[in-house]
Amino acid sequence: MSSRELSSAELHLWNIVENNPDKIAKMSIVKLSQFAHVSTATIVRTMQKMGYSGYTSYRESLKLKSNSSSSFSVLNDADDKIRSVITKNEIEMNTTLHNLSYSTLEDSISMTKQAKLVYIFARGLSESIANEMMVKLQLTGKYCEFHSDPNIIKTIAKKIKPDSLVIFITLNGETEELVAAAKILNKNDIPILTFSTNSNGSISHYSTLSFIGYQSKTNYFPEYEVRSRLPLQIMTRIFSDAYSVRTNFYKSK
Repeated sequence: MSSRELSSAELHLWNIVENNPDKIAKMSIVKLSQFAHVSTATIVRTMQKMGYSGYTSYRESLKLKSNSSSSFSVLNDADDKIRSVITKNEIEMNTTLHNLSYSTLEDSISMTKQAKLVYIFARGLSESIANEMMVKLQLTGKYCEFHSDPNIIKTIAKKIKPDSLVIFITLNGETEELVAAAKILNKNDIPILTFSTNSNGSISHYSTLSFIGYQSKTNYFPEYEVRSRLPLQIMTRIFSDAYSVRTNFYKSK
């Protein structure tokens, strides 16, 4: 969203936080409320309109920016609307990286190494991400299959053995056939690794390990379910590359 679409109170707040990043990064929401003379509700509403999940998300982005030596020259030339598009992707990337759990990464690698077979299930726009992961795992010598057909997914889920691993790549964790498959797998004690952006998604309840990325609430195609898969791409690529390193495939080359 452009700052031109903010209310007068929200614009007042946004100007303050943009002009005082070092101070704001150290302030609680209550302190900022007192400093800017606005309500905490105004703070949350403003941050959400500007593409953040809330004030905490905005503060984290400030900290990440302060620790980064890189700058994007394209932002200097872009107008407010294009700048918000670029910033949205930067926030999704930085926050997803910030939220990554090292222990989850290492445990997921170990779980994948132990599995005799790896199955990847995904639907819709997540299929291209799943296909990339399948190819990378196959290149390391791991037997891996990718399926996107809902009937095949549900049928195969009933036949998978405990020495296998199933990887789900799902943005919201609520795709019906994926949740149904996860429920079956969980009942049969099959290890499940999930990549999603929704920690409360139904599929997460059945997962052994989960990577949860950050997704902006801003959707530039509101009439269609084509939200950004950038967080999924980041997490799956880190996992695949880390797996290559841990299995010495990368070193051997």
